[in-house]
Parts: sequence; C-alpha cells; structure tokens
Amino acid sequence: MKKSFLLPFIVTLAACTQKAPQPAPKAAQPSLQRSVFGKMTNGQTVDLYTLSNHNGMTVKITNYGGRIVAIIVPDREGKEADVVLGFDNLNGYLGNNPFFGALIGRYANRIGDAEFTLDGKVYHLPANDGKNCLHGGPNGFDKQYWKARELGSTPPALELSTLSKDGEAGFPGNLSVKVVYTLEENNALKIDYTATTDKDTVLNLTNHSYFNLAGEGNGNILKQEIMINADHFTPIGPTLIPTGKIESVAGTPLDFRQLTPIGARIRDNFEQLKYAKGYDFNYVLNRQGPGMALAARAVDPASGRVLEVSTTQPGVQFYTGNNLNGTIHGKGGKAYEHWGAFCLETQHYPDSPHHPNFPTTELKPGQTFHETTVFKFSTE
Repeated sequence: MKKSFLLPFIVTLAACTQKAPQPAPKAAQPSLQRSVFGKMTNGQTVDLYTLSNHNGMTVKITNYGGRIVAIIVPDREGKEADVVLGFDNLNGYLGNNPFFGALIGRYANRIGDAEFTLDGKVYHLPANDGKNCLHGGPNGFDKQYWKARELGSTPPALELSTLSKDGEAGFPGNLSVKVVYTLEENNALKIDYTATTDKDTVLNLTNHSYFNLAGEGNGNILKQEIMINADHFTPIGPTLIPTGKIESVAGTPLDFRQLTPIGARIRDNFEQLKYAKGYDFNYVLNRQGPGMALAARAVDPASGRVLEVSTTQPGVQFYTGNNLNGTIHGKGGKAYEHWGAFCLETQHYPDSPHHPNFPTTELKPGQTFHETTVFKFSTE
C-alpha cells in the first residue's frame, strides 16, 4: 500500500494558517482632556473636562457651576452606564434644573428666613425656597463660571477656583475657594474643598450629584439599597428647616443603619416623611473623631454597582429626588421620574447659624476651611 504524502502537507498547512496569539488589550491610560461645552448667556466659553483612569472609569466635569456632568462605571458584567443625572450640553444646565451635579455654596442646604446674625450684625440673603435661602440663593456657586487648572493625568486631577466678593448674595467677606477633583485608580472620585476669608462669614460647601446606580433615567431608585452610618438626624418642620433638635433614627423610617431598600418605608405614615415628600434629611454621621469616616453605602442589586461615600464632614443630606416628576428631560431625552435618583450631600448641618448646638459653620480670617469627600465605585 502506498504511503500518502498529502496528509503531512495538510497538517503543515493547517499549522501555518492558525492565527497567532493576540496580545491582551492594553489597560486604558489615565487622561485629562478638555473640550468646549458651550457658551454662557454673556458669551463666556465653558469647558468640559473628561477624567479617565486605568480601569476605564470616566468622570466629566464642567467649569460652569463645578458640575459633575457624567460618572461612567461598569456593572458586574462589565457593562458601562452613566450613573448621574444631567444634560448632554451646557444649555440644559443653563435652564431651570434642580442643581444637577452642582458645586453648592456659599451655603449648602437651607438658611431659615433667608437671614442670619454674625458678630451682632444681621445679614439678609435672597430667598429661593419659600422664605428661606436654599443652596446659596438663586445665583449661587452652581450658576457661576469657575477658573479651571489642569493638575495632571497621573492621577487625573482638576482644580476649580473662584473669588466670591464681599456681599455677594448677602454673605460677608471676600471668600477665596478652591475645589480639586481627583479620579483615583481604585475608581474613587475625591473632591477636596479649601476656602479662606478676609472677614467673619459662614460657609457650607457640598456636591449635589443625583445618583441612579442602574444608570441615569433608568427608572426609580426604590429597589436600590442604602446604609447610612448615622444613629441620629436633625428633624425638620413643615418648611424643611431643622427644629434644632438632634433625635435618634431608631424605630423610625429614617433608620438606615442596616442596608435597606430605599423604597421600603418611603410611603410610611410618618410626619417627617410627609414634610419632605420622601427623604430629605440631614443625618448626623457616626465618627470617632476628625478625619475621614464612612457616610453611606448604596447598592443596586440588579446591576451590582456599589457606591461608598466617605467624608470629613459631620453630616450627609440624603435626598430622594422628591421634586422630580418626569417633566425634566435629561441626557438622550430621558424623562427623570419621581424618586428617579438619590443624593448624598456631605455637609455641615442645615440652618446652623440659627442653632448654636450644631457644629459651627463660621469661618474667620486666618482660618482655612478644608473638607474632603470621596465617592468610591465598585461591584458585587
């Protein structure tokens, strides 16, 4: 029987035609990129800064209002989604919106009767929440142009700064403010606030991002779960101004010391919930002393996305988008529905100038206001 010389040829040919092993895809390189976002009504050009890390997490920030425009993170399957509410372009932010992603000041949250007394002098503020001043008034830091400086890409960091002049929005003192956003390699966005003044003043700074861990515009957040590291809260009256008391969360629908679905008790027949039409409360964080402490942990069981918030601040305002009602159309035209997001605004307590028992928000010449908050994302 004749030997076949064809088989070795076929084997050799097959070996030659096999694809060579492909190198593993390279990890994304950390970067900080700037692009034009639009123009303000006065013609001022506004920029958008895109921060990316090795893991491919992306954060977009504009120097109009220091607003976080996007936070793009993967779910447990690696599928990416933008988890903060907002708009596709600057025009959306220039219109009427509930502080999406904004840097809030001079005074985050509410000051009752839109006035406070400092050093024996009464200061009158613009009211934009009934008769109260909310988030610094109708022309607060969220509606201002901030000077931007790129600090580098390893890790990507952006500094925004402004000088709020004496008397602006009724507040005393020339206030110099710097806010640094840093995207770290562990998928944490660090926000570092620094401020000084040349006259006694009051100050409370925060970020007002609206989170939906399922992705912005993807339904409500009632099945998402949250743990808030607080045994106490500051109860409010009918106008959402704190009464001055500090009360235990135990036995109330405000107790989130264990991971609990946000919607589990949001409709309970409880006076505080009725005042706020959901959750809109300042929680007194448990802490052993100064420095960073865990404020909250939120989980979306469906996607596996996890958000942990740590801060040097004494409180966190937990808000559930009670005023969203589907009339605001955000990115991609999505309607933002009732209870369609939650906020975790790390802060000093609301209305502190009227409550001496609250941690002071006074800032004096020679002192430096310095607070830090970290939003860390992961999956489970």
